[in-house]
Amino acid sequence: MPTSPDPAGPVRLSVCYARPGHVFLESVAVAPGTTIMQAVQSSGLIAACPEVDPTTMRVGIFGKLKTIDTVVREGDRVEVYRALTADPKQARRKRVQKTRSGEREGQKWRSGGGTA
Repeated sequence: MPTSPDPAGPVRLSVCYARPGHVFLESVAVAPGTTIMQAVQSSGLIAACPEVDPTTMRVGIFGKLKTIDTVVREGDRVEVYRALTADPKQARRKRVQKTRSGEREGQKWRSGGGTA
């Protein structure tokens, strides 16, 4: 029978942040009642990636947006999200305009050709 974690013991979790060419993933053990902000600080992320500011960047747990005051639980993966480099709607509009202007990029499926 699986045992539940000791409520008085440390809470084990992961803190992650990704940028082009570098991934920060650190497992940490924190005290119960620790917030996301405290977990990020204790992981060493701010020292390893100075551009990270959890007070202005979005944070989440397993892909769900949370506030920095959210209390972490055993096994959580705390994620710090970068700002988008391009507006998704604008990027889609550019792709559509490019396709409509007669360029063949992305239209290989029409001729049935392509490399397999």
